[in-house]
Amino acid sequence: MMGNTPNHHEVDVAIVGAGPAGLTAAYLLTRQGKSVAIVEQDPDYVGGISRTVEHAGYRFDIGGHRFFSKSQAVVELWNEILGEEDFIQRPRMSRIYYQGKFYSYPLRAFEALWNLGIWRSTTCMASYLRSKLFPKKDVKSFADWTTNQFGKVLYSIFFKTYTEKVWGMPCEDMSADWAAQRIKGLSLWGAVVDGLKRSLGLNKSPNDGMATKTLLETFRYPRLGPGMMWEAARDKVLASGRGRIFMGHRLKQLAADPQGGWRLSATGPNGEVVISAGHAISSAPMRELARRLHPLPRTALQAANLRYRDFLTVALMVEGEDLFPDNWIYIHDSKVKVGRVQNFRSWSPEMVPDARMACVGLEYFCFEGDGLWALPDEELVALATEEMDTLGLLDPAKVRGGAVVRQAKAYPVYDEHYAANVDALRRELEERHPTLHLVGRNGMHRYNNQDHAMMTAMLTVENILAGERLYDTWCVNEDAEYHETGEEGADRRLPKRPVSADQAAALASVRDVPERLAPGRKAA
Repeated sequence: MMGNTPNHHEVDVAIVGAGPAGLTAAYLLTRQGKSVAIVEQDPDYVGGISRTVEHAGYRFDIGGHRFFSKSQAVVELWNEILGEEDFIQRPRMSRIYYQGKFYSYPLRAFEALWNLGIWRSTTCMASYLRSKLFPKKDVKSFADWTTNQFGKVLYSIFFKTYTEKVWGMPCEDMSADWAAQRIKGLSLWGAVVDGLKRSLGLNKSPNDGMATKTLLETFRYPRLGPGMMWEAARDKVLASGRGRIFMGHRLKQLAADPQGGWRLSATGPNGEVVISAGHAISSAPMRELARRLHPLPRTALQAANLRYRDFLTVALMVEGEDLFPDNWIYIHDSKVKVGRVQNFRSWSPEMVPDARMACVGLEYFCFEGDGLWALPDEELVALATEEMDTLGLLDPAKVRGGAVVRQAKAYPVYDEHYAANVDALRRELEERHPTLHLVGRNGMHRYNNQDHAMMTAMLTVENILAGERLYDTWCVNEDAEYHETGEEGADRRLPKRPVSADQAAALASVRDVPERLAPGRKAA
């Protein structure tokens, strides 16, 4: 090694990405006396998809991040990094918006049927009865399963439009297995019976037919948005004197050295930096990492076939009171492209600097480079304003400004080959490079929650400090359902490898993602 120079740095651990996983690892390593260097491609913000973007004093949460975990270790780490005094307790509220009316989420059967009106409700019930009398026998797709469960009319209103907006593929191409997992425990008949019991005072359950998926009524949230957490982590890493963060630097190459360590090079605004380290941690997308590894992995072709779903947020500053009290609303209307609308003040009053103004964020799901993604910002602001008018949610004359935030690779796509592709690259890297560690959502191509990303980093740090892989960070209890239910730190389900119950609680914090049907399995 050359020693430290302005463009060359020797550290114990090199880290790619300053998101929740990368910064968690950096914080814990520096706390243990290890030196770290992080390269982050964003020139301004840390936190990855959990960052808070600021524009003219307004703060935007990219995707919405509730701070909840069943792992006490994660909760304690949040408190340690940010401090409990900077958390606020917020009411949880999210509803479906369809044809000018709000519907509870999860759906309440009586409310939904009342809002739909007599004629459409009758049609829904007739469609439901037909699906029960004459169900489709060969159930392959999300559309098949959901139609059988609710009838074609309710499926088309409450499932089809939004699901296709989010994932960018027809419901006929999504696997029925995902539908069964995602909507497990909910049936229209169960909801109606439960509603009748509640009307007669025989059932005090807070959710109609949704006991298996009761959601938190409140949640904790950093008062200045999720990025506040990761900015605090960054500051602690830098204050330790053992950490450096190179903002606006894109990974150029991660090369294995003959001693089993790593030479990382990254390009930034002032040229190239080189980092030499004994270990490397990567939260970069697996596809991008494989392209930049030297020597090139044998499984680089499989990694190149991994795909991602992207999205963008258009924030509108609107004169007047908040448009709705929800944290966000789901838009089940095919006349508009927007999929979800956030109300940033409902996350925290401090996200909006002017009490006379409201600020909403319209979320559009897309693929990087497609027509929506490539639209100029001013056209996206105009589109968002027009669609909110179409939905009847605001008066365009009251819009005082707008801003656009693009988020590439927000969601890993689970197609028919993704699992084999991920497994092939993972196994090769573990076999050939024991000092390379993959963490986080994109680093592991896993649609996870924030606490799962953090736990993969926490266990990776334990492995590095021990000098061996004590924990399998890929070990997720496939049988465990993870929902925002119960008490924090309360989960005690064990995964397949020896981690503690508390660690298992965070490792089980992954989300269901639709898998695309193979061509031969699609419905005729």
